[in-house]
Amino acid sequence: MRSDDRIEAALARAVELGEVGVQVAAYLGDELIVDAWTGVADPQSGRTVDGDTLFPVFSVSKALVATAIQLQCERGLVDMDRPIATYWPEYGRRGKQDITVGHVLTHRAGVPHMPPGLDADGLADQDAITTWLADVEPLHPPGERSMYHSISFGHILGEVIRRTDPSHRPYDRFLREELCLPIGADDVWDVLPAEHEHRVARLTWGPNPPKRAPMTGVSLLSMPPEIRPDADRWNDPRFRSSSIPAAGAVMSARAGARFFSMLANRGEIAGRRYIAADRLLALTSPRPNANEFDEIYQGPTWIGTGGYWLGGESPPADPLLGRSTQVLAHAGLGGSMGWADLATGLAVVITHNRMFLGTPPGAEPFVPLADAVRAVAGLA
Repeated sequence: MRSDDRIEAALARAVELGEVGVQVAAYLGDELIVDAWTGVADPQSGRTVDGDTLFPVFSVSKALVATAIQLQCERGLVDMDRPIATYWPEYGRRGKQDITVGHVLTHRAGVPHMPPGLDADGLADQDAITTWLADVEPLHPPGERSMYHSISFGHILGEVIRRTDPSHRPYDRFLREELCLPIGADDVWDVLPAEHEHRVARLTWGPNPPKRAPMTGVSLLSMPPEIRPDADRWNDPRFRSSSIPAAGAVMSARAGARFFSMLANRGEIAGRRYIAADRLLALTSPRPNANEFDEIYQGPTWIGTGGYWLGGESPPADPLLGRSTQVLAHAGLGGSMGWADLATGLAVVITHNRMFLGTPPGAEPFVPLADAVRAVAGLA
């Protein structure tokens, strides 16, 4: 286990602040410099966390989708400024003809909705979902407002990837075969094979579950109640056996950090280039109207032009990410985080199973851990 006293102290502090099971891993360049863990993977059985434990990471998944889109852009198969209907003609119906790939990436397309009544079983029918999405009406003209595309982000862009892939592979296979396996991020999964299910950490709200307000309005449109991320509901294996590109990934921190290390190294790893450095650096620019209020997220979302979260001063950046302005990142509901600093080559992923919805200042469980990682990397 690659760790030191600073990492161990930060992990212990996270547990003091309520964490149950945690992993943290970091690459600096091509070297794994941190690979540490603590706590309990399954509070019911007492199974402990190890380096191979797999954790649901919710919207960290969106960074995987964004990277797959950039790979297709690099290959000349997708252009972020072109309409979705260029690649998926049926999507151009009912006023969606001008919605571009970039509008979806930046959550300004006006199409955050998913089929009403969608449940865990329904997630297995990808064709039914994409057919429904092709026929939906946008809530506003593209680029006019900000509405976080909680789940639809992945199904829309995943269909673009499938349609532009010469082999027409579904998103989960494309991600696995074109990125995860070649990079060496073998334990990053969009669809988890049943034989790995026993390795998954059990999600928990911890000893003091939050009181969650019922979803209404556009939030309810974006997240039908039966698929709303919840510690108990998402322990159901059906959420891992279906492709949910925007929110369904599971990974170990070690494998996730390997994935982000390709981004941190400006698109190249182990002597192979995947994405041009200039392309990735351009994505560290904030999206248009970056500080505007998001009607679903219920606050501003500091997002770049390629769909990744950005670093910099906090606020608006997440305090975990440090102050570098060349960060590509994504957080997941419940507190998981993955980021790549293109200025330093540092890639970090933190995974855990105690979900939370927000913490008071000074009680963030992972800020000390992120600071400890930067100290180990010599970047404090």
